[in-house]
Amino acid sequence: MAVRSLMSTTTELRPLRVAFLAYRGNPHCGGQGVYTRHLTRELASLGHEVTVFGGPPYPVLDDGVAFVPVPSLDLYRQPDPFRTPRLRELRTAVDVVEFAIMCAAGFPEPLTFSLRARAALATRLGSFDVVHDNQCLGTGLLGMMDDGWPVLATVHHPITVDRELELAGEADRWRRLTLRRWYGFVGMQTRVVRRLPSVLTVSESSRSDIAAHLGVDLPRIAVVPVGVDHTRFRPLPEVAKVPGRMVTTASADVAMKGLVPLLEALAKVRIERHAELVVVGSPRPQSGAAATIERLGLDGAVRFVSGLSDEALVRLYAEADVAVVPSLYEGFSLPAIEAMACGVPVVATTGGALPEVVGATGETALLVPPGDVEALAMSLGRALDDDALRRRLSRAGRARAVERFTWQATAEGTVAQYRHLLSGRVLAPC
Repeated sequence: MAVRSLMSTTTELRPLRVAFLAYRGNPHCGGQGVYTRHLTRELASLGHEVTVFGGPPYPVLDDGVAFVPVPSLDLYRQPDPFRTPRLRELRTAVDVVEFAIMCAAGFPEPLTFSLRARAALATRLGSFDVVHDNQCLGTGLLGMMDDGWPVLATVHHPITVDRELELAGEADRWRRLTLRRWYGFVGMQTRVVRRLPSVLTVSESSRSDIAAHLGVDLPRIAVVPVGVDHTRFRPLPEVAKVPGRMVTTASADVAMKGLVPLLEALAKVRIERHAELVVVGSPRPQSGAAATIERLGLDGAVRFVSGLSDEALVRLYAEADVAVVPSLYEGFSLPAIEAMACGVPVVATTGGALPEVVGATGETALLVPPGDVEALAMSLGRALDDDALRRRLSRAGRARAVERFTWQATAEGTVAQYRHLLSGRVLAPC
């Protein structure tokens, strides 16, 4: 007890040494990569020593953040996903487990990354004050706790929601079986997260859902919203608008992102006016989105772009009349606040935390029920046709993003939770 008390006192007084775990950290592969990059940068800016342990696709990190690669078999890499590794690549038992789970149509990375990260940390005992997991939630985290590491995790939202939405939208029985196998890791994540002393999440909506879906006690869940770099994501008045252009982000072409309802709405919007859609992301082969584009004859009206730099993304927003967040569910929504910070009028659904993020009153964004094609088409048409409305939403959205969501505030709130964990206290509510 005396040792713990001394540790708590010293960590309250000095900068912290943080081991940050990112099993998939590339910012072009979704929100977890963006979170990794910007949070670790701001933690370092506050004077803390941050080392990212990351699996492929490896994270993009800023100066001042150290990196330790945690190699895997990288079985889903492009352009050869679901590849068969050479026999000489199977050097450890974890390698064999990774390949075996993939062969059984499962997703092994949360488990296998956590086991490899535990091994990497075992050689550095005493080098860090806290281990922060970014929604890997693999069994290896429990081993880290057994090894003596103070561990907390960020859960952006419960993956059970993704699983339920995908299953609900899939009629084919074989495909449903495949989806259940793919999401087999969810049971492990549920068992692990229930044993963690501290869980961070990004919205009150996600906090409630984590408690309801994963069985985590509410007092152990703290809300620390994510942020936007408003000096980088900003209006570019010198860039000409492309009339009728809408932009959306679907970095993961899954049902939860609501791309199919958006495409259905786009077809309706185009009946009375010119409209086009740029999707930030890549469609999956034989996905619902690709089939919908073909069925509705939208080949010339929809364009997919991926791998954009921040500068290119900001310019894309500057060219757009409207940004759309059609998600059936969001635990937060980085694309929403990035678009708002760029001064782009936003049309969003009320799925999950979106009203909490973009504002629920209609003054900073237009809101529609998730999956409601008619309502979405009507709001998109209204926004495209009303210049004054777009100007009002642009100003109000930018103000909300800048005032409420900054990465510095995210880092400060996260450090407060580190210190509460290390002091042995219950998480402070945010």
